[in-house]
Amino acid sequence: MANPDALFERRKRRNRVSIRRKSHGRLRLSVFRSGQHIYAQVIDDVKGVTIAAASSLDKDLRASLKSGGNKSAAEAVGKLVAQRALQAGVKEVVFDRGGYLFHGRVKALADAAREGGLSF
Repeated sequence: MANPDALFERRKRRNRVSIRRKSHGRLRLSVFRSGQHIYAQVIDDVKGVTIAAASSLDKDLRASLKSGGNKSAAEAVGKLVAQRALQAGVKEVVFDRGGYLFHGRVKALADAAREGGLSF
């Protein structure tokens, strides 16, 4: 198994060119994942506020999920964050994968958010 510090450094290097520069005034859908859970937020960096958020720890999802850290949990979180963002009036975002590679849980969350109505 790889050293956790080395994994963190690689993720930090991938994210060095910050997505915040690319988003420039647009809202961003930020993803954070741990070994056991996955989190997503729609953030307005200009105002410094979180508009919508969802995670595998939400009471709505926790009962229906077998595990918080698998692809099915990521899909459920993606659909939920898209639903909450649409309720807040957000339709278009910039996807911030947070330096994580775009596969597995991160890709599942992104695809589910697109199916839920967000465009990025």
